[in-house]
Amino acid sequence: MTQTLVKAPFKADHVGSLLRPENLHQAREDFKTGKITAAELREVETKEIKRIVDKQIEVGLEAVTDGEFRRSWWHLDFLEHLNGIEGYNTEKGYQFDGVETDRYHVRNTGKISFNADHPFIKDFIEFKEIVGDRAVPKQTIPSPNQLFEVGIRNPEIYPDIEEYANDITQAYRDAVKAFYDAGVRYLQLDDVYIAGLSSSDFKLIDTGGYSREQLIDLAVRIVNGVLEDKPEDLIVTTHLCRGNYRSSWAFQGSYAEVAPTLFAKEKVDGFFLEYDDERSGTFEPLKHVPKGGAQVVIGAITSKFGELEDKEVIKKRIEAASRFVPLEQIALSPQCGFASTHHGNKLTEDEQWTKLKYIVELSKEIWK
Repeated sequence: MTQTLVKAPFKADHVGSLLRPENLHQAREDFKTGKITAAELREVETKEIKRIVDKQIEVGLEAVTDGEFRRSWWHLDFLEHLNGIEGYNTEKGYQFDGVETDRYHVRNTGKISFNADHPFIKDFIEFKEIVGDRAVPKQTIPSPNQLFEVGIRNPEIYPDIEEYANDITQAYRDAVKAFYDAGVRYLQLDDVYIAGLSSSDFKLIDTGGYSREQLIDLAVRIVNGVLEDKPEDLIVTTHLCRGNYRSSWAFQGSYAEVAPTLFAKEKVDGFFLEYDDERSGTFEPLKHVPKGGAQVVIGAITSKFGELEDKEVIKKRIEAASRFVPLEQIALSPQCGFASTHHGNKLTEDEQWTKLKYIVELSKEIWK
């Protein structure tokens, strides 16, 4: 069988999540209160996914997503459907700069494995049919490393952190195969955890006795283990983020701490990196990306606010990054999704589409 290689990430790309429209918010609320059925909610979701697929293609994007419209969270909805993981209401939410998130998380309740009936597989098959041959359908899921967040692992079930890591790796290997069999050729792993390991704000708790350097090494080993037998025509990228909730952030710090291991050794096809403000640090850590290796997608356009960045400033940012990575190895995107949770960031949908169209236009000027 002839393989068709997807040339992703694209020079103009985006992270994934999009602002939910008001009718979708209302449908979710109606479902929670019993006013509509799950089937009726799904009908609203599907209608809106069709609309935003058309809109992404209209603004010129070559890769499109479902906006994560069937999720409440960028990560928890996927994780809680793995065997051995359950979602639950917590006493506290995640702490962001000046705001606390909704109080919900996941925890380890048994041996971890991939659930063959994981709903994301069906969701992608339907999404791919919506897209057809008009664009590349991109699937986003949380990195396996998100299961190393504080409080998830049950030490009674997994006293040994390496055994925990091995089961997570196998679960994700099975997940990647299931997505591939469903037609995924462009897969993104969203990894806030490893970005956190490069930040002094990120407190090391529940480490299993590992140092920060050992945890960084373990995180890269896990992803490489997941991708060990990756099909040649499957493009996989890692997106690093420092938190994105209602236009707020969770921590800050450059990529310097993780770069020598992550950028140099993680066997992905691209890195989506947050570079929209001073919290991100300099471009110098990019020197660890092998020449001719992974594409570096510079997230120089913020998804947190609607104001449009100055074109010349963005061009200078890309030029600055090209001192460490060849220009042909660089691409442009927003620094994160527009709605990592169902709440969304503080901008309008029109501003969202304007930013995405702006990225397409800028990429054509930068990479003629």
